[in-house]
Amino acid sequence: MFAFKLRRKRGMDDLKRRWARLEPHMTVVGPDDALPRPAVLLFHGCGGLRDHLPRYAEVARAAGWRAFIVDSYGPRGWGRAFTLTAVCTGLSFRGYERAGDVLATIQGVSARPDVDKTQLVLGGWSHGGWSIMEMMSADRAPNTLGVSNPGDVDLSGVKAVWLMYPYIGPFAFNRMKPWRHCPKVLAVTCKSDHLTTVRNADRVNAMIRNCGSEVESWVAVGTHAFDEPTSNGPMRHDPELTLEALRRFGAFLTDVAPHA
Repeated sequence: MFAFKLRRKRGMDDLKRRWARLEPHMTVVGPDDALPRPAVLLFHGCGGLRDHLPRYAEVARAAGWRAFIVDSYGPRGWGRAFTLTAVCTGLSFRGYERAGDVLATIQGVSARPDVDKTQLVLGGWSHGGWSIMEMMSADRAPNTLGVSNPGDVDLSGVKAVWLMYPYIGPFAFNRMKPWRHCPKVLAVTCKSDHLTTVRNADRVNAMIRNCGSEVESWVAVGTHAFDEPTSNGPMRHDPELTLEALRRFGAFLTDVAPHA
């Protein structure tokens, strides 16, 4: 946390500097070739990288996609104890601040020769989904979303968004703000989510749909983070429901790019 405060004193990152910090901590999974393939960018929840995201990345690989697992905490020197205490409670690093990581990753990954920049999918789990939604709805004025030049990113290549139980609670002030870029969406809501009601999620999904997005919603009969291989507090891992989520994720990617 101390190192991060020092960086903030030196001035806000631009997109290039943010990508330079994120890229060394990123995990890339995909076919062993150099072909320009569609790419899915995966953003973890408030608890940080967990064992379930690599499973989704392997599903993407099997579908002919490249998957980029983005670690937002490694570059900042944050451990799990700190993020559970500060980020998961909403005290620090809210979705509208982390949105700069999403923008920098879109720009950085789009520049890779092994990526088809016209076929990108964003995938966000909980806090990651919140960050994606903030980025989609923001006007991207200078020095917002955690970076100095958020408006420099071209979103035209973002064809779809996978929202896995996104955080849409009290701190998500812009959850009902219309999106400025409206790709295809699959929104997963957990029936027993302690952070939102199904009714609240339905309202948010309807707002996105009204912006022009094709929105498919799935109410999974489980708790928040049911696909994480651990159980913590009100959250319970459900292996069978996890397999269904992985299946739907693969089908979603295939629908976006059938011939990847």
